[in-house]
Amino acid sequence: MMRHTPCASRQPLQWPRGFTLLELVISLALVGMLALVALPLAEVTSTRVKEAELKRALRTIRTALDQHRAAVDAGLLPRAAGESGYPPSLEALTRPLAVQGATDGAPRVLVLLRQLPRDPFATDRRTAAAATWRTRAYGSASDDWGGAGSDVFDVSSGSAAVALDGSRYDEW
Repeated sequence: MMRHTPCASRQPLQWPRGFTLLELVISLALVGMLALVALPLAEVTSTRVKEAELKRALRTIRTALDQHRAAVDAGLLPRAAGESGYPPSLEALTRPLAVQGATDGAPRVLVLLRQLPRDPFATDRRTAAAATWRTRAYGSASDDWGGAGSDVFDVSSGSAAVALDGSRYDEW
């Protein structure tokens, strides 16, 4: 019986290591197409997060305004004749308010907000939080957001941009 020895021509082919130029171009084209799809989705997601933050901030501020009015109506905070019972400014919601009529004689304070939230759609981050909101006074017309008046009855966003649902942020 004869034994066959492997010859040099029957060795398996060895491919060069690394990628060819064509493989790199195709890979880069695929990554570019994925980026084109992902960037708009990231922008929409970012806008949704800001919209949720705006809704939460509006709810927080409006709840604090209503709590201030309820405390005045309950006689816990002083009210001068002719006043509406709403706070004079948004900053007043973050200041400690002395509560009247404590039964045990100890002074009590009422703090409605620890910190005033910012409008998430405000462009200038150096602006104070209260200046990012539009305010409306109790005695003003429903569409008068000039901020003129002796109190703050309602707030809205200072941004006139259009939301994802087609409404404007300053109408929320």
